[in-house]
Amino acid sequence: MQNLFQLWTDRLAVGIELFAALIISLAALKAIGLGLARLLVPHATRPTPEQIRLDFGRWLALGLEFLLGADILRTAAAPTWNDIGQLAALATLRTALNYFLEREIRLGEAHEPAVRE
Repeated sequence: MQNLFQLWTDRLAVGIELFAALIISLAALKAIGLGLARLLVPHATRPTPEQIRLDFGRWLALGLEFLLGADILRTAAAPTWNDIGQLAALATLRTALNYFLEREIRLGEAHEPAVRE
């Protein structure tokens, strides 16, 4: 029963990681598309580079949250002390990245109130 639980949590964690990769990939493609449109289309309503950066940052933060969730799920199945140590290191790094990313987003929104959707 333990092996079956571990197998399914590993599969679920992989699915969540794939979803996070999809979110980040689509966000990157969107940011690239908006950046190219900004360069190629002379239009007054196009997004500013700051708006593109903040939107991309929001999606990156969401992707990081899903990756952290997948790490927690994978470790919850049958944790060893090594797994717990790796989770602590990953959680610390991803939480720090997310913290600074969110801080940058808040600062950017404060400087450009029209960025909010």
